[in-house]
Formats: sequence, C-alpha cells, structure tokens
Amino acid sequence: MAIRFDNRVAIVTGAGGGLGRAHALALAARGAKVVVNDFGGALDGTGGAATPAEKVVAEIKAAGGDAIANAASVTDFPAVEMMVAEAWAKWGRIDILVCNAGILRDKTFAKMELADFKAVLDVHLMGAVNCCKAVWEIMRQQNYGRIVLTSSSSGLFGNFGQTNYAAAKMGLVGFMNALGLEGAKYNIHVNCLAPTAATRMTDTLMPAEVLAAMKPEAVSPAVLAMVHDGAPNRAIINAGANSFERTYVALTKGVNIPLSPESPDQVAARWDEISNRSGDLLPENAGGQGRQELTKAGINRSTRG
Repeated sequence: MAIRFDNRVAIVTGAGGGLGRAHALALAARGAKVVVNDFGGALDGTGGAATPAEKVVAEIKAAGGDAIANAASVTDFPAVEMMVAEAWAKWGRIDILVCNAGILRDKTFAKMELADFKAVLDVHLMGAVNCCKAVWEIMRQQNYGRIVLTSSSSGLFGNFGQTNYAAAKMGLVGFMNALGLEGAKYNIHVNCLAPTAATRMTDTLMPAEVLAAMKPEAVSPAVLAMVHDGAPNRAIINAGANSFERTYVALTKGVNIPLSPESPDQVAARWDEISNRSGDLLPENAGGQGRQELTKAGINRSTRG
C-alpha cells in the first residue's frame, strides 16, 4: 500500500530549496498540507527573505496541493511559536515536523571564531529544539507525531574543518534518542536523517559528476518512510544517490579490569580486546552501559547512567 499523508499537516524547515524543498514537495504530492519554512538567508545564515518559501508554495499549489509559506528563523523561538500557531489555526493539527534548516561556517578549529561555532549550533541544534518544543504539546495532546531531525555523516563520523557542524549534528542524535523515549507513550516517533545530496551546502565540496548523482529528491523517500504511521522510532537513516543505509551507535562487550594501580596500564594493554566489535550491544537507553558493566562485575541489578 502506498504511503499517504492525507489530512496530515507537516512543517518543513529550510524548505526554500535543496533537500527541504524536495521533502516539502514529496509530502505534498502524497496529500500532506505543508508549512514551507525558510528564512531565506545566505549559506552562512545572514540576510533573510520570504521569497524562497513562497516559490515552493507556488509549486505545491500548482500541482494541486495545499501549503503556506513562513520565513521565521528557527533560532527565534517566538517566531517559531507563531509559525506553529498559524498552522494550527489554519488546519487544526500538526502531525509531522521535518527539521532541515541549517547553515555552514566551515573553518579549521584553529581559525574558527567562537561566534561561528555558536551560530551553527544555534541553527542546527537549538533550531531543531525550538521547533520540537513548539509542536510538542500539540503532538502530545493529539497522541500522534512524527519528527525527523537532520543529522549528518560529518557528525556521525567526523569531517575536517567542520567541528561546529559536526558537534551540532551529533548533538541531534543525542536529542533524538532522549526525545524519542519521552515521546513513545504519546505515539510520537523521532528519527534522524543523515543525507548526502547536491545542495548549495555541498556544491563547492564535491566534483560536478558526483553532484549530478546526488539529487535531493533521492533522499526524500527516507523522510517519507520516517514520518508515516508505521515509522520506526529513534533510528538513524542514511540516504543519498538512491541508496539507503542505517547507522547504529553500538557498545562493545568490553572487559572487566579490577581497580588497581595497574588498571591504566591494563586498559592500554587490552585496547584491542576492549575495541573488539564482535557481539556489539545496541542499548535501548543509557542504562544499557551501566547494566553491562555491573553484570561483568558480577552484580545483577538495573542501573541508570
């Protein structure tokens, strides 16, 4: 059965172009009513205009869909609240939130100003937090919600010259893991997307032939799969060039080393054993690490940590 979003209301941030535009168009094509949010700024976050969002709304309406434009910055919580209120007033519910808005201020850490580090965290991490906070009570009350946060391989695996971007993107994974636990009993599922696509963020980073294969539209199927009724919860899905993968944060079995003056030496000496990935554990929550460690210590009790 084809995934449909009839009578669902979606908010997509950073939807004036690139990935966000592709997500918004894909959701609308399958019946969703869409808030197309885009601050309309430059790649580094400066400036601002409603025009990009309005153009995407025009595309959606021309195809027979229903959408409204919004130019709020995701860093401005009162403006985000107003965006959510407008969607609520028009359609009476909010089912889907896709946090896609982002900026780049790439430099090596040695050359980066702290203001540039903070600006990237404010948009990617706190911007997503602001949007989630603004819709959270609505989703709780309606006992339904689907949220996609946009992470990145830069955060999951690291990328030279992107300490600010990587920190924000990995921070979103932690946010997802905790928020998904809190939302589960309210049927709110929270997932992370780690996309690879040709957008204005990547057009200076990849060769032309690679960019041609990395169409934003090839990523959007992952988003639709993460926001439909049967979506998973607390998953990281990677997507690009029509390929889809999943990233796991796993815990090795490790070793137990009794505390002694030689313990640091033993940790160093047994590093390969500690790093052995056979039998990786995928903890359901943070307590999984503590439970494994206590079990190896011969103590059978649950713990949090």
